[in-house]
Amino acid sequence: MIRPFPMRIALVALSLWLSGCAASGAGDDDDKPDVSGQVLVTTATPVNQTFHDTIEAWGTAVGDPHRATVIGLGHGGLVTGLDVAAGQTVQRGQALIRIAPDPVARNAYRQAQSALDLASGELKRTEQLVSQHLATQSQLATARKAMDDAQAGLEAQHALGGGSAEEVISAPTDGVVVALNVNLGDRFQADAALLSFMPSHGLIARLGVQPDDAARLKTGMPVQVEGVYGSTVALTGHVTMVGRAVDAQTHLLPLQADLPANASDSLVAGSAVHAKIETASYNAWALPREAVLHDDKGDYVFAADHDHAKRIDVTVKHPEGDTVGVEGQFDGKTRVIVLGSYELDDGDAIRELQESSK
Repeated sequence: MIRPFPMRIALVALSLWLSGCAASGAGDDDDKPDVSGQVLVTTATPVNQTFHDTIEAWGTAVGDPHRATVIGLGHGGLVTGLDVAAGQTVQRGQALIRIAPDPVARNAYRQAQSALDLASGELKRTEQLVSQHLATQSQLATARKAMDDAQAGLEAQHALGGGSAEEVISAPTDGVVVALNVNLGDRFQADAALLSFMPSHGLIARLGVQPDDAARLKTGMPVQVEGVYGSTVALTGHVTMVGRAVDAQTHLLPLQADLPANASDSLVAGSAVHAKIETASYNAWALPREAVLHDDKGDYVFAADHDHAKRIDVTVKHPEGDTVGVEGQFDGKTRVIVLGSYELDDGDAIRELQESSK
């Protein structure tokens, strides 16, 4: 088909315009850098810091057996009042239990009181007779001895609880009533354990660890203890005892750790606790866990070296946590590749992601 001459002119003009646009587009593309084959990555600089190897342990906060006491009396009696309950925190001097003396002890005290009154009267009469030269010095000495014996007998009966209608057992210091062993109205014998008492600074951690960790443990190692339930602060103590026989019930190796005096502010006796025992301290380069890779040759990282990835073999010294500790041939100025490292091989071209300006 033969087109009219004006139409052919319009088509030629359109072709020339399109050719100019294509050339212009090609020129714009030539102005942009060629990023083909480059892997986009992020980097981090290693920081030299102190790491701690730890052993985890589980157990219970209990009263220190060297500080906990069992309170009792040297005589029998009747419980007439209980002013506290098991687990209650008490202050020094606070009343715990009220006791009525045993009737036998009360009767013995009255007899001792009568014996003292009699001996006192006999001594006065003997002294009068001696002043009148009607009694000898030997008789006076005998009367004085009888007086002393009667006084000692009364004091002994008073110590046995017969001297008062009611006796009050008070807290010897600030602490916690761990257990009450009697009820209201109970009669008890001499030296019976009435209650168990623990001073406020008397908590320890009784823990258990895996038996294969025994060789790494020794007394004096620092330990961080915190309660399993609830939000509690970590308490710093030290290992005071490492067992050498596995517990038959838990199949764990027992150990004990002391706790600071304020442990009772966040823990109570019987609380389940979790502990971390620091067995060793050392310096290493701290890196994000994502930066450390592993293959048949061992652990390694990639460093950014003139827009290329450079492999650096490392030794992982502290593998726990999101930040790991490694040793390798780099320093605090090395840019270690973090994100994007899994896509790289040694020598690959890289391009670091730049943070957008705010």
